[in-house]
Amino acid sequence: MRHNAISDSIDAARRSFFGDGAAPRGLVSDTILASWRRCLEQGLVASARPSVAPVERGALGEMQERHEALRRLCRPELEALYASANQAGSIVVLTAPDGFILDALGDPDFLDKAARVSLRPGVPWSEQATGTNAIGTALVERRSVEVRGAEHYHAPHRVLSCSASPIFDPQGRVVGVLDLSGHASVHHLHALGMVQLAVEQIEHRLFETAFDGADIVRIQPDPALIGTAREGMLVFEGHRLAAANRHALRLLGLDWSELGKRRYDELFASALPVPGSVGSMRCQTGDMVHARRDAQRSRIHVPSTVRAPREPAPAKQAIRPLRAPAAVFDPVLDAAIDRQVRLLDADITVLLQGETGTGKEVVARELHRRSARAQAPFVAVNCASLPEALIESELFGHQPGAFTGARREGSPGLLREAHGGVLFLDELGDMPLALQSRLLRVLQEREVTPLGGGRAHAIDVRVIAATHRQLQQGVERGEFRADLYFRVAQSVLHLPPLRAHPDVADTVRRLWAALGAEQVPMWLAPGLVQQLAACRWPGNVRELVGVLRSLMALGTVGATLTEHDLPDGWRGAVAPLTGALPAAAAAEPVAGNLHDLEAQAIDQVLAACRGNMAAAARKLGISRSTLYRRLEARQPPGE
Repeated sequence: MRHNAISDSIDAARRSFFGDGAAPRGLVSDTILASWRRCLEQGLVASARPSVAPVERGALGEMQERHEALRRLCRPELEALYASANQAGSIVVLTAPDGFILDALGDPDFLDKAARVSLRPGVPWSEQATGTNAIGTALVERRSVEVRGAEHYHAPHRVLSCSASPIFDPQGRVVGVLDLSGHASVHHLHALGMVQLAVEQIEHRLFETAFDGADIVRIQPDPALIGTAREGMLVFEGHRLAAANRHALRLLGLDWSELGKRRYDELFASALPVPGSVGSMRCQTGDMVHARRDAQRSRIHVPSTVRAPREPAPAKQAIRPLRAPAAVFDPVLDAAIDRQVRLLDADITVLLQGETGTGKEVVARELHRRSARAQAPFVAVNCASLPEALIESELFGHQPGAFTGARREGSPGLLREAHGGVLFLDELGDMPLALQSRLLRVLQEREVTPLGGGRAHAIDVRVIAATHRQLQQGVERGEFRADLYFRVAQSVLHLPPLRAHPDVADTVRRLWAALGAEQVPMWLAPGLVQQLAACRWPGNVRELVGVLRSLMALGTVGATLTEHDLPDGWRGAVAPLTGALPAAAAAEPVAGNLHDLEAQAIDQVLAACRGNMAAAARKLGISRSTLYRRLEARQPPGE
């Protein structure tokens, strides 16, 4: 929606709400409407100027001193955002947990304008004091909030456009709010995304500071993100979850209220990695994550249901089992990769389709390795992991000062970084629809125009795309552009799920060898190989590799491993192919397209579990939050 159209919509909502007393649904977000109602119930007058004044200088000094640790912790992000805010005519604001402004930095001219509406240090910006605003509403909602122009409750504040995000400590307490504010007449395209990324960095350092010397467990489905601000972080005391960051809670389908209540064995079905190492862990939801356990003094006491290694192997023997496995391809897939390489070299886009965990990125890197561009860059873009507010600038680049928070020197973007090499568009099916048309234009014209204008830059790339979604059905549902689908699906390579491999037992043995088991040495008993081959493996090769790595960590050098060496909790969590389905799921056959089959499967499992969302998520092999999202996606608009 254009900036003027948004402004007109908000004005219409104000007339409806404040003039007619009606609920302006569809004109403003539910978040803004709920905040207006709270302010009205408190007796705040929307047309009046809020009666707030800054505290005295001495009181402000005491307040800043009391929160000096927070101010020091946030200083790198404040300075980074300050540079952007100063250039874009905006200000960056840090508040205490009660909404009092501690620091306000940025463009001097806008600072002066902001001070006229009391957006300055020492002034409270809670909803109770200042009405609907990004800072106060973020504190009430406990999440990131954007309030633009006349969405502010008090009329004098309509000159502002504000984006704020609360800062959480590892126990889920709000310790402050970070806000980026500018003039409402300017379209601040990426302000909220920049604030959210800055808060992620702050919370990551806050966790490290709060648990310095503790045994922190770091989890992430993407191993490349371990060690970054996007990793999940956990600390256990006794056998209960004592602290976590918001990324970990989202991965585990938890909320802050469950800290101190959830046991380790309720969350994970496998043992922790050896301290100082990276390994795979299986969540009780069925999801597999990569995990790193800090090599520090232990504050974690894993319950007895999770076994430790019987005899710790010498360090030099523990190195090889922790490595990533070499690529393993059966003869059919190996020949298919050779065919796709010829197409890729001829500038034919290759689309890799397969379930999560089937090795799409592994195959993409192998295509690059065998191609004529093996010595040129391989640039992987995960279309699902980039924040939606920033994906356009990350892909296409931007000019200096193109938007609030833009880098001073600009950015070439990932597409231009792939010039001369191979561009891998992972999880393409999750790209926002609005950006698909621009990507299509780039792929057709092989030119990139950065945000903010400037000349177009020619790019020479070979393109590999990948998705776990059925893009044809996405086209039918209007979720994916048909013209982009036909552009990227010039050649499609389907990667089969592990359960469909012609000889799963052979795959198990070859992956075990690829992990370096023969050099340890350590062997798998034939009975264990057959048991592993008979399982369903909803997480596919990625899940199998995680179990094999766990076996190496739990086994002893020179041993032949049997089913008794499997990680505790795993054996009952993955049903073999011969296992019975829940009664409701087996009652009658299902029919229809994949979207309908998914809906029927969810409904049947929910019925079998009598509406228990946690139990249903476990049976379906997905997280509880994913199940909620799938159900919400089926609701008609407006419900």
